[in-house]
Amino acid sequence: MSSEASAEDGQPNLLLVMVDDMGFSDLGCYGSEIETPHLDKLAANGLRFTQFYNTAKCHSSRVSLLSGRWCRQAGDESLKRAAIIPEVLAPAGYFTAMTGKWHLSQEPTHFGFQRYFGHLSGATNYYLGDKTFRLNGEKWPVPEKGFYTTIANVDRAIEFISEARQAKKPWFQYIAFNAPHAPLQPLEQDYRKYLGRYDAGWDSVRAARVAKQKQIGLLPANLEESPRPEHVRAWDQLTPEQKAWEAKRMAAYAGLIDRIDQEMGRLIADLDQNGDLAKTVILFVSDNGACPYDRGRPEPDAQPFDPKTTWSDSTGWAWARNSPFRYYKQNQFEGGISTPAILHWPAGLKQKPGAVIDTPAHLVDVLPTFAELAGAKLPESFPGRELTPLAGTSLAPIIASGDLKARPPIHLLFSSDRGLRDGDWKLVSFQSEPWELYNLRTDRTELHNVAAQHRDIVQRMVNQWHDMAEHVLMAPPKECAPVSTEPGDHRHREWTDHDQPLTAGKVRHGKSTATTLPRARKGTKLTVEGDQLILQCTGDDPGLAFSDLNLTAPGPYVLEFKLQSHATGPAELYWTTDSQTILPKGKHLDFEVKHDGQWHEMKLNIDEAKTLHALRLDPCGGEGGARIEGLVLKAEDGKELAKWP
Repeated sequence: MSSEASAEDGQPNLLLVMVDDMGFSDLGCYGSEIETPHLDKLAANGLRFTQFYNTAKCHSSRVSLLSGRWCRQAGDESLKRAAIIPEVLAPAGYFTAMTGKWHLSQEPTHFGFQRYFGHLSGATNYYLGDKTFRLNGEKWPVPEKGFYTTIANVDRAIEFISEARQAKKPWFQYIAFNAPHAPLQPLEQDYRKYLGRYDAGWDSVRAARVAKQKQIGLLPANLEESPRPEHVRAWDQLTPEQKAWEAKRMAAYAGLIDRIDQEMGRLIADLDQNGDLAKTVILFVSDNGACPYDRGRPEPDAQPFDPKTTWSDSTGWAWARNSPFRYYKQNQFEGGISTPAILHWPAGLKQKPGAVIDTPAHLVDVLPTFAELAGAKLPESFPGRELTPLAGTSLAPIIASGDLKARPPIHLLFSSDRGLRDGDWKLVSFQSEPWELYNLRTDRTELHNVAAQHRDIVQRMVNQWHDMAEHVLMAPPKECAPVSTEPGDHRHREWTDHDQPLTAGKVRHGKSTATTLPRARKGTKLTVEGDQLILQCTGDDPGLAFSDLNLTAPGPYVLEFKLQSHATGPAELYWTTDSQTILPKGKHLDFEVKHDGQWHEMKLNIDEAKTLHALRLDPCGGEGGARIEGLVLKAEDGKELAKWP
């Protein structure tokens, strides 16, 4: 279609909505007790997918969603080997806009979005925002009062869609909600609505969700749900204080999800009032399953709607929210990768309204689907990028009430968690522990590992996984290394520790590192190879802290190092000159980082006349990996004062 095409030519509007860390059962139409009437109505008049996959992680899901390719294949956050959805749709006449979380390199306006409002970071304070907020490529200061990200994202989306109407163009609007990602900061009225509803605990809530999933026909009546794992304590074994704390945390989660639905209702009403609802394709998805990482500061006596309160995730509730599956965000088991997906399009959907689709699909399918529905041509080349072939398959045949042709295997990889879905067979490894094999046609909840009985299938799929990882994804050698031959305990040190007492104001620490090393912040995993510090950052307050420097020479100082970053977001340096000031309070310096995977020399001048007590180095603000080499603190005259490792 020509660039002069308009809505009158029959091209549908395209509304793509992605939520953050939503579990499989978190919507009413997927089994939840949380009130989500607007999304439930979309499902009742549209389609629900039961096997819609993501990558199990925030940034990699966004890469696959936008590019139609596996994350590494697309060039990771740089997107250097892909053209993304707005760049495909704009030549077909579409007005392209985005609101919400970006979490990739540069900014949306560098990648074909004509309008953008939101934050570039991987997570943000819902009330206070952060310094990465942008409006159409310009820095946007978050108001001190009256601001809430979930509402603001829809406010701006409605504005952008109105612009498209005035221009008489079909439009593509992408909304990337931060909710229900931690910090758990619901609006007060949304939180109070759910107080007391979760006093019965996660065992009871999960049982009710599974029963509802079967009753509404989402899942088979004979499905064998996964049992509570050993790392989640039975609700009746918690102390009264732990029960009260956990019940409030789940009320906060529920409030965040309820607010998503309320704002979706407001947006849907706007589309309906302007005659756009019938001709708009709405696709609602999540970037990964529920998050189990309990990294925050226990604050059971605080109020989550206080902007300074930052409640974190709960492993027990993540298990309940992923009903009926096992495991969580980052894991390639169904609990990490299978999440709600709703498609609504009154003018074009030929399926029976309310149909449940069991056909496996993946985020990589969104770009080819939208391109086909829009009549947009898929580019064979793109300036400044080396395009790789699409990994996704158009879902248009399903929309037209047909069957999806046989698709290539679905490749699953994030860090050391791996998987491959090929037909009914699912090969999966927990953090590079031994491969497991499941037949999802008979064992959707992955309870019966049949790897020992089908060694030939395991070997075939392992070979296929490695071949795709190396030649299609172009993954680094470390991520292609063989899995362990020794089984592990399938645990993670950042899952909730119920033996840890609830002491308000006391931080939960992970495993300690050697005293000669900096301390990894809660959103960072630190390892050492030779003279390199290797960081794997989650996007949740990442960085390194250097305490008790024991310096005697006053400043100014210079911090020098080499940096190789595959992460995202802004970089900062903080410092203090006394033991009473706790980082990140004190002074700080913003510095520029290129997250391009290349080595760069860094030299940070610390303009401080007093003697340093502590430092904090944040080489990124979002998810991804980074390497630091030759890190040394010098006096102004070049004298070496400290170095790491």
